[in-house]
Amino acid sequence: MYKVKILNNIPLSTLDKLDSGKYAVADDIEDPDVIIVRSAKLTDTSFNPELLCIARAGAGVNNIPIDRCADEGIIVFNTPGANAEAVKELALCALLLSSRDILGGISWVNSISSEDGYTITSLIEKEKSNFTGPEISGKTLGVIGLGAIGAKIAGAANALGMKVYGYDPYLSVEAAWRLSSDIIQANDLDTIYKSSDYITIHVPYLDSTHHFINRESIAKMKPGVRIINLARAELVNDDDIIEALGSGYVSHYVTDFPNGKTAGKPGVIATPHLGASTPESEDNCVNMACTEIIEYLENGNIINSVNMAGAYLPRTGDSRVCVIHDNVPDMISKITGAISSFGVNIENMINASTKGRIPSYTMLDVSSVPDGLEEAIRRIKCVTRVRTLD
Repeated sequence: MYKVKILNNIPLSTLDKLDSGKYAVADDIEDPDVIIVRSAKLTDTSFNPELLCIARAGAGVNNIPIDRCADEGIIVFNTPGANAEAVKELALCALLLSSRDILGGISWVNSISSEDGYTITSLIEKEKSNFTGPEISGKTLGVIGLGAIGAKIAGAANALGMKVYGYDPYLSVEAAWRLSSDIIQANDLDTIYKSSDYITIHVPYLDSTHHFINRESIAKMKPGVRIINLARAELVNDDDIIEALGSGYVSHYVTDFPNGKTAGKPGVIATPHLGASTPESEDNCVNMACTEIIEYLENGNIINSVNMAGAYLPRTGDSRVCVIHDNVPDMISKITGAISSFGVNIENMINASTKGRIPSYTMLDVSSVPDGLEEAIRRIKCVTRVRTLD
């Protein structure tokens, strides 16, 4: 039976995919085979040798030491797209809040009383012009990142009458199919910057995207641009955005990641990390995480891993051998040679690898797993982990 440790507030009722006959699930399990986590920080955690995988019920994995996990043969999953509908709705809300001074108007109404010398109705009619703002219909939205979330936002904004430019240098075929033909695909960021009245950001946080919205990129944008960041705080340089808001060059900045620099600043509309905070989104994330766990533990398949190449192979043999190893020459021949030396027939196999430090992963469907085979493969230099499945 696999032992599954849950962190954060993940209701057991959402984990019913994990068959109680195969999985023991609790928040106090020792030496787990699996960890399911939302936001708990694991970067300084030492993992037990039995740990096979960590599933993040969400997209971001900044709270997980993914490189160290790769070195230890621990697969890290996330759940991309499971919260897409929730973030799309918040992005549409952000578009409207950045255009119409709805928040200012609500705050002002809550502050007035009939003792101001007018009836409230008369006072509202006199002052409402202080809270006017433009319609989004007919304006141009630039969407940076056209994954599951960005594509949904692009389509919804287009349906609301906006002209939409999208930019994504890594656009997959699957993502391209999701896009409306009305979305204009920009070839570079400069096209987004110079064309857009509104810009919304939906890219992962990497070294290459750190503070990519900064003084230089803002200078390429249209005066009065409104910028929305529901992706990661570190994508935007706080000092530069505050400076641009102060000069009026940027009209509003909507962020789901307020901090000591941005919270309460004029022109900043800050929400407390609400992007995926809907019950539907949280359930979707856990449901996807459970599917990933089941596929890996029971079939060896890797879906949505952030530290290992994806691999999916339908079961064709009586048993399956799964090997995590370094991406170095001659590994496949050494693994297959070890299997052949036991007189075992290899019926099907797949090898998944990428460039860089990410390990390779090899699955082999075999006729049987005799005693000693698993240990023989484990002794091969540069093999990190071996599992056999019946």
